[in-house]
Amino acid sequence: MNLRLFVLPAVLALSGCGLIYKVDVYQGNLLDEDGVAQLKPGLTKRQVQSLIGAPALDDPFHASRWDYISTVSQRGEKTQVRNLVLTFDGDVLATIEGDSFPEENLELMRRMTRYGNLAKEKDKKRR
Repeated sequence: MNLRLFVLPAVLALSGCGLIYKVDVYQGNLLDEDGVAQLKPGLTKRQVQSLIGAPALDDPFHASRWDYISTVSQRGEKTQVRNLVLTFDGDVLATIEGDSFPEENLELMRRMTRYGNLAKEKDKKRR
């Protein structure tokens, strides 16, 4: 009886701390490697958006800057943060800075399609 009184609160306390199970979390833009490779200065905003989609951050104070931010938190690892920054001069792409997860995006896409929540996958199913 004394053992049960000790084990039950210990199990409840540990389960609330996240020591037993942690969920993999991906947030932000999942960029297509081919689209990122095609980016070059001189493209219009519309062309950039058709290649890699809309930016994650739409900053009203910096309309000439698009930020594509991605974070990946996996069990037992530190959170990885990537930021691809595109700067425009008017409607034309001027600079490309930062990085993305090009080598990991394919694997992330495979994992995420299990849940059926990728926009591209939903569009394919409708056709």
